[in-house]
Amino acid sequence: MGTEYNGVAAEQFKVATPPEIKFTKLLIDGRFVDSVSGKTFDTLDPRTGKAITTVAEGDKEDINLAVKAARQAFDHGKWPRMPGSERGRIMLKFADLIDENVEELAKLDSLDAGRLLTSGMYIDIPNCVGMLRYNAGFADKIHGETLKMSREFHAYTLKEPVGVVGIIIPWNVPTTMFCSKVSPALAAGCTMVVKPAEQTPLSALFIAQLAKMAGIPDGVLNVVTGFGPTAGAALCSHMDVDKISFTGSTEVGREVMIAAANSNLKAVSLELGGKSPFIVFDDADVDKAVDLAHMAIFYNKGEICVAGSRVFVQEGIYDEFVRKSAEKAKSWIVGDPFDPLVCQGPQVDKNQFEKILRYIDYGKEDGATLLTGGKACGEKGYYIEPTIFTDVKEDMRIAKDEIFGPVMSLMKFKTVEEAIEKANNTRYGLAAGIVTKDIDVANRVSRSVRAGVVWINCYFAFDNDAPFGGVKMSGFGKDGGLQGLEKYLKTKTVVTPIYNSPWL
Repeated sequence: MGTEYNGVAAEQFKVATPPEIKFTKLLIDGRFVDSVSGKTFDTLDPRTGKAITTVAEGDKEDINLAVKAARQAFDHGKWPRMPGSERGRIMLKFADLIDENVEELAKLDSLDAGRLLTSGMYIDIPNCVGMLRYNAGFADKIHGETLKMSREFHAYTLKEPVGVVGIIIPWNVPTTMFCSKVSPALAAGCTMVVKPAEQTPLSALFIAQLAKMAGIPDGVLNVVTGFGPTAGAALCSHMDVDKISFTGSTEVGREVMIAAANSNLKAVSLELGGKSPFIVFDDADVDKAVDLAHMAIFYNKGEICVAGSRVFVQEGIYDEFVRKSAEKAKSWIVGDPFDPLVCQGPQVDKNQFEKILRYIDYGKEDGATLLTGGKACGEKGYYIEPTIFTDVKEDMRIAKDEIFGPVMSLMKFKTVEEAIEKANNTRYGLAAGIVTKDIDVANRVSRSVRAGVVWINCYFAFDNDAPFGGVKMSGFGKDGGLQGLEKYLKTKTVVTPIYNSPWL
């Protein structure tokens, strides 16, 4: 057997150099253009804090142009009017082009977001290809139903594309988030304006070029890079946008809803923050539980909405779990995401880096015990050690707030009832993890925890057919599965009288 790094055979993976940057302008109506203002902004390399390149800075005027193009493409273009099978064929070609550019897209996300290149090449981008192919299969299967009326009427429903969609995506998994929202919207026959996070615009612009190459008509998919308070706000409040699909923080999600309400009452779906519980019972295999818990919080340097940041361990195995967690954390390699030996790359930017370090200080101030980590590492860039706190109380800031970083809060519990109560003691409700060999405990807890998805003896078990989304202050609306498609559709009921029919 050859040596493996992060599950990838060394002979199959070569340490890569950063990619050439090919696209830095806005894509509006099928053309890459400068912003109306001519302004640009730097996108930064989190490994060094230095500029990678300058990107066009779109704002309200550019959003107006992009929405105008999307509206024209929806109201008068061929995308919503072509047979679903033809949309599906183009989407499959789009998927093939992404598949042909896996390495370049993975490199862009490593360079811009600090994602591990191994994760991008072998998980993220292949999954995006799968998303497009999965949703392409829906394109010619969208239909309503015939209704059984109680009077002399014939009635049926139509499933129609919702219209022009504003899509706002976060910076933590840029390509994944782009494809998870664009894929079902395309299948439904919508047109769209995508506003990627200002921290990570590069992969969105590259994918936009692939969409053009695949034959997606001009105006159907527009990409405007820029900042949330300008470009994002203009998109959310635009009177000609029919729906907003947003993934990001709860605080910004609230602003999105306000803008939608104050404009044209457009539909909104929100996938927001989380403070997910990870619950380990006495009968669990401790080694497996430690592995899962570390993956749940340290994967992607903790910059993931479903991070299992609150780890509850039953008292019978708590001490063993703590000891093994400390040992595992000390073997966790932090460094350059282009290096296949590395387990954790840099945080996305200076603001996030400083926020995480600030919360580590809060943990110490509030009386938690720092078990491992707790410091920045490296001479440059935004690297932070994997950090574990014990003796954490539920009212501490590190236990209540979404940190979005590699910080685990370890807590002890006695009974199943206590575990359920502690798990639900949060304003969030995105995900939860359970580790137990007892099916009765698994069933009871999974039904009692208020979360949008519950993983039993696994974590991050995402799949194209599995709807994903939160409850409480983690938002509403689902990505994935048939529910992920339906949020880009609207139902219309059509009724016509019938005369002298032998039956109703």
